[in-house]
Amino acid sequence: MTFFNALCDQTKTEQAFLLSAPVIKDTFAGDITRARYQAFLGQAYHHVKHTVPLLMRAGSLLPDSLEWLRKAVVEYIEEEYGHERWILNDLKATGADPEQIKNAEPHWSTDAMVSVVYDHMQRYHPAAFFGMAHVLEGTSVQLATQAAHKVQARLELPNSAFSYLLSHGDLDQDHVKFFEDLMNQLTDVEAQQAIIRTARSVYHLYGEMFRAIPTLAGE
Repeated sequence: MTFFNALCDQTKTEQAFLLSAPVIKDTFAGDITRARYQAFLGQAYHHVKHTVPLLMRAGSLLPDSLEWLRKAVVEYIEEEYGHERWILNDLKATGADPEQIKNAEPHWSTDAMVSVVYDHMQRYHPAAFFGMAHVLEGTSVQLATQAAHKVQARLELPNSAFSYLLSHGDLDQDHVKFFEDLMNQLTDVEAQQAIIRTARSVYHLYGEMFRAIPTLAGE
């Protein structure tokens, strides 16, 4: 079994927890409010703004033996830089105040998700970052484009309110293939274990974030 397939297989339970979040099922059934969408984008901002700093940290900690992986980190940085600004623009298009979102405290699950990745990179292996990448990119491919169309149809928001979701649903198709090939080159057992451990944690915490959306929306 390739490492990528092992990663998918060993995180199935946690992935199922994420995908079973009621708000996800509600959204695909057309049961979505503007406040829920804004709450989702707000939490997305608070974890996406850490993507590039996390990548930079990972790149700085990787050993020389994984120089090829550091090169991939550089490519990720170039691709991911500035995505948090897309989210703020989307929020503005929904009628929300981007500055208010920037200054708000993230939900505990969002905060913990980011903290876990920083911690795992330091304590276990800098490649732990790719555990989070696996969760977020894989989930985007599964859900983002279809969710954007469902939300837009229900809320009648302009295209300018969906740049983050639509770009990630399309963009991450290529990212997932790139990621799969990257993971299958990785033979370092310590790095593999750190990636699996991190993916499990992030799936669970991301699932908690989705379960908090109705409360964050004021329901």
